[in-house]
Amino acid sequence: MKADDIRRRIEEGIAGSVAEVSDLTGTGDHFEAAVTASAFEGRGLVERHQMVFGLFKPELATGELHAFTLKTKAPAEA
Repeated sequence: MKADDIRRRIEEGIAGSVAEVSDLTGTGDHFEAAVTASAFEGRGLVERHQMVFGLFKPELATGELHAFTLKTKAPAEA
């Protein structure tokens, strides 16, 4: 996978979100993402992460996406 593909999928899958994604190892399977979205307002950390991880279930299941570190926040927390 590529960082831009992950960013695009997050921004298309979570309305109003802005994502910054980095490939941590250059191998295309270890990423870090910082996501800001109004959809996170009033939601706990686990629920926020589930929203993002849910967009990548197939890739996480097959190992195509092996490691995915998330930082999530609502706009008011930015």
